[in-house]
Amino acid sequence: MQEAASIPISFTSEGLTLEGILHQPVSAPFPAAAVCHPHPLYGGDMSNNVVVAVCQALAEAGIASLRFNYRGVGRSEGKYGDSLGERTDAAAALAYLRQLAQVEQDSVGIIGYSFGATVALMAADERLAALAAISTPAFDQGLPDLTIRCPTLLISGEQDEIAPAASLTTLARMIGPRCQVALIRGADHFWWAYEKELAGVVAQFLRQCLIG
Repeated sequence: MQEAASIPISFTSEGLTLEGILHQPVSAPFPAAAVCHPHPLYGGDMSNNVVVAVCQALAEAGIASLRFNYRGVGRSEGKYGDSLGERTDAAAALAYLRQLAQVEQDSVGIIGYSFGATVALMAADERLAALAAISTPAFDQGLPDLTIRCPTLLISGEQDEIAPAASLTTLARMIGPRCQVALIRGADHFWWAYEKELAGVVAQFLRQCLIG
């Protein structure tokens, strides 16, 4: 098990200063992932139970992570961006990781939970090495302009009524053959008491994609 340093950082997104915490393994260089939190209008922030658990599991797997507050959340400047602003924030988080000397430039992924899963899917770019979307909310008209070419994990709890398995199957078909779906028995949308199990699956997936 690797120890990791938790370092408060800031970066900019469309001129706004956003706050974050970089969880950095001891041995560099290392792969990294940005982690997107749930909906800010419903209390979501970078201290969410799932976000923190995932970052801890990634550190143990030797992967750096950046959890951050979207614009208008906590000490991040600005106001809620109606998902488009948050997508820009996630892209800025990826850019921040890629410019760090200790990060392997071709081994950067993104993870999102609930609303953050939608943000992560929209923020995916052609350089992305892995994507994990946790409890992606059901959608009626699909997600616009999905250009996901990297290995993708869609994961949800079997008892999740907000991110039901049927909608994940539909989304997986939209993403393509490099997408896989995983369900965890007993868990609902909020993952209470299942955080460790969830984080372990996500970290294993990222490790396979980013380290091999």
